[in-house]
Amino acid sequence: MAGTLVILRHGQSTWNLENLFTGWHDVPLTEQGAQEAVAAGETMAEAGLRFDVAHTSVLTRAVVSTHLALEAMSQVWLPLQRNWRLNERHYGALQGLDKKATTERHGAEQTHVWRRSYDVPPPPVDEVDERHPLHDRRYRWLPPDVLPATECLHDVVLRVLPYWYDIVAPQLMAGYDVLIGAHGNSLRALLMHLEQVPEDEIPDVNIPTGAPRRYRFDGRLQVVEAEYLGDAQAVAAAAKAVAEQAGT
Repeated sequence: MAGTLVILRHGQSTWNLENLFTGWHDVPLTEQGAQEAVAAGETMAEAGLRFDVAHTSVLTRAVVSTHLALEAMSQVWLPLQRNWRLNERHYGALQGLDKKATTERHGAEQTHVWRRSYDVPPPPVDEVDERHPLHDRRYRWLPPDVLPATECLHDVVLRVLPYWYDIVAPQLMAGYDVLIGAHGNSLRALLMHLEQVPEDEIPDVNIPTGAPRRYRFDGRLQVVEAEYLGDAQAVAAAAKAVAEQAGT
């Protein structure tokens, strides 16, 4: 019998609060974000969940959120794997810009395309730009040509799925219960695959911060149940807030 999977978007970060495009830029959680992570752990514990292994990106906001959630579950000792393939989408030249100011400058339609379309990336950053991952020591062991200067959601799907197939899926098939603490777009990429969401519908899917989403599978790792845990109205409100960040 396949194990259970829970995906969890990190709690609110400082750049979430400031409404900036964050991407691969490393920022901490706000106090609210830390509270969201703890609350997510409590929600999972109340649902009777216990995990065998956890995965995160290599970005602080996801790592700390996962740690806080597991601590709330008394499972902080859990084996944890961190991988760049679970990173947030790289927003290229938009990283660090205010979302609403970008809308005002480039128009709602163009900003919506950059932010939510499946296959149109924002303008890239140059390799000499400090926003390029080449300048971050956590990626120094990766081949330079694998590091993105910008990404659309399709690019994120292409880098997340190898990790799913090679690492996570075999754990679930072995009966392990798995937690993935990551980001809005890396989790949207995985959700798109698991729930077979069409390309023209995925732009309207918003994953709220701090809301655990549980998957149950059949023996062939096909989804038989997918649901957010916790208060449904609070989850819906948080998803709506994500959708309204850029004012588009």
